[in-house]
Amino acid sequence: MLLFWELILRFSFGGTQRRFTRFVSIASLVGMTLGVAALITVLSVMNGFAGELHQRLLSVTPDVTLETTVVSDQALQDLAGLSRTNPAVRGATPFIKGTALLRKGRQSRGVVVTGAPLSGLEQVIDLSAHLTQGSLAAVAEESFTVILGADLARLMGVRVGDVIEMVLPRLTVSPMGVFPKSRLLTVVGTFAVGAPPDAQQAYVSLETGRRLLGQASQQGVQLRLADRDLASQVSASLAASVDANVTVRDWRSSQGSLFAAIKMEKITVGALLTSVILVAAFNLISTLTMSVTEKRGDIAILQVLGLPANRLLMLFLGHGLLLAIIGISAGALLGVTLASSVSDLSLWVEQAFGLTLFDPAVYYIGGLPSVLQWGDVTAVVAISLMLSLLASVYPAWRASQIPPAEALNYV
Repeated sequence: MLLFWELILRFSFGGTQRRFTRFVSIASLVGMTLGVAALITVLSVMNGFAGELHQRLLSVTPDVTLETTVVSDQALQDLAGLSRTNPAVRGATPFIKGTALLRKGRQSRGVVVTGAPLSGLEQVIDLSAHLTQGSLAAVAEESFTVILGADLARLMGVRVGDVIEMVLPRLTVSPMGVFPKSRLLTVVGTFAVGAPPDAQQAYVSLETGRRLLGQASQQGVQLRLADRDLASQVSASLAASVDANVTVRDWRSSQGSLFAAIKMEKITVGALLTSVILVAAFNLISTLTMSVTEKRGDIAILQVLGLPANRLLMLFLGHGLLLAIIGISAGALLGVTLASSVSDLSLWVEQAFGLTLFDPAVYYIGGLPSVLQWGDVTAVVAISLMLSLLASVYPAWRASQIPPAEALNYV
């Protein structure tokens, strides 16, 4: 066995290789290293972006909502009480939701208006943690007050204390004709989560929401779970317990398509970058083929000395895998290092060269996030080893089929 590994080492790093063969071997190692490192780094960055978007976008989104067509205080209280019996539910409060148009001077903007009690804004939507100005309690204490997303307030040109007009999808009949109903609201706060809700959402108290939106709106109970990943199980459990007039939805219904698209993008980018490893595997085929051609005489001598064909096959498979393992190991080490430090590296580049790689006003993320998942590293290493093994099979088989008598004629 020791002789077998010594032969593999000599075939891989012996000094009898031609310069061009050695160059192709080094190019194969470098290609494998760069391919593995690039794939690990890019997957980690995409994990970081998905994680940031997941945290920001869902921070003000209820985990589960139960919408009902039977709207009354008692019905909503019963629905909330039923929801709290589930051990995964951390908070349950009524809500009302609808769309409206905000106007201030010449500026107008469509907005999603959500009304909830103070406990719902704090415990379910967790709005207090994202306030940038104003007070959350002011919404509950004063009628016809509103909290706007920071981007929405900036686009409308309003600040805390300003009055803004809200045009509602309801009609008012007067002697002058039929007009859309509108109401003046006082801005008492702004919030920012670093995601699209900053430019789309407005929050009011439950009482104000009912007076603004009326019965022609979405009403029900919104839930916050102890673990957001349990949303599908909790939804299925509640759907089996409620009446037919209640519709149960979770955050996957509204945002799941976005995260599914991100996951598909990660898979697509991973498949494309795997082609770099595939090219390195083809270089490995070239390296082994040239090595077999150079060592025809050595192969024949080993066969004459009694080395069977299957052992010769394993010898060149080990030769190819040894080269691949070196490249894959170096690439994995480089990829893990880059994935762990790419966030700091991007900040250093911005500070050193005065650049803004990711404008928060455009991307909502002011940096290059990276989350290293060892499952991704394991998958990349496993795929690289599999491709390298497949690439080594044909040259190794060809080496085992060389007739020793024919090869010795040229020694």
